Amino acid sequence: MAEPLKNQYGPEVPIHIADMITAVYPAFKQQAFLDYILPGYNTLELMPRGWRIADGLQHALPSDYKKAIDILLASLPAAKPSRSEDSPTQDRAGGSLAPFLFMPHTFFVARYGLHDFGTSMRAQYELTQRFTAEFSIRPFLQQHKAATLKQLQTWLDDPSEHVRRLVSEGTRPRLPWASRLPDFQRDPTPVLALLEQLKDDDSLYVRRSVANNLNDIGKDHPEVLLATTEQWSRYAGAQRQWIVRHALRNQIKEGHPRALALFGFKAAKSITLHNIHISPASVSAGASARFTVTITNNATEQQALLIDFQVHFVKANGAKRAKVFKLTQKILAAGASVSIGKRISLAPMTTRKLYSGRHQIDLLINGQPHPLGAFELTTEAA
Repeated sequence: MAEPLKNQYGPEVPIHIADMITAVYPAFKQQAFLDYILPGYNTLELMPRGWRIADGLQHALPSDYKKAIDILLASLPAAKPSRSEDSPTQDRAGGSLAPFLFMPHTFFVARYGLHDFGTSMRAQYELTQRFTAEFSIRPFLQQHKAATLKQLQTWLDDPSEHVRRLVSEGTRPRLPWASRLPDFQRDPTPVLALLEQLKDDDSLYVRRSVANNLNDIGKDHPEVLLATTEQWSRYAGAQRQWIVRHALRNQIKEGHPRALALFGFKAAKSITLHNIHISPASVSAGASARFTVTITNNATEQQALLIDFQVHFVKANGAKRAKVFKLTQKILAAGASVSIGKRISLAPMTTRKLYSGRHQIDLLINGQPHPLGAFELTTEAA
């Protein structure tokens, strides 16, 4: 099982931050800073640790907010370059949790900087190029919406992809780990105006954020999502089509006709499944199950098939929740068959707890479920 992120964010983090600040501001109250933070620090989760350090900064830096920000920004390393398109998941400071070193700095801005808009925007511009200001920009969107939207507009053409991504990621109505933006949930028009200007951005990092924002909007306004993606799909190149597909991922999994139609998929007809095998019939947590199946197109014309599968995982209360997994796409000629299969890992995960019981598997063909059978899962607790 993966190690919790908080375990990589131990007491060495505030100590390192204190050293960085002291190097540029020798009068920093380093011991007071650490005395404020460290008692009970190890009992906190990741985000509360960040907030504790932010409050420690307020406790130890000068009370003048502008002066405190000047000191924090002076302590930062140089801004990192853009991410490689070949390695889009690389971090901005080396090491899996390295950019989180600057999370407390952004939290400090969010909690203590609402009264000084200009200084806070300057800080967020710099901090988002080391960590991300997607969390700290949200209180400003909530309390200074017009001014913040105007500021974001000026960042749309910034040379830094990290700054441009802040525009799309910070305005997500349902950003994970963050408070929602109710105004944009009710009316996403201001957000859509920003996304429209970023939909063809050169950076995959930014385009992925645009797609995720549009996906968020679709959870409250599905018709807006569908209409926007239909408009964006007209004369779209491969990069924009990727945004459309990623934004519509939930609708595609659910087999929504308008979403599937954008990629040339219609309701499949005259399809049969045979040679279905699921093995083993009984499996223990930590092992894996596998299914194979042959699909035959009995229609008189070829069909474009989007093939996924879903597993109905048993929950703690005995109910079941289906999780969809991507599989493949096929163009199947009239009368033709294709055999496919997949191994399903049942290893423990921090994001999914397994429970004993009968787990149904369905094949999804152009969004329509076709039951394949089931396997019996046994966990250690059973």
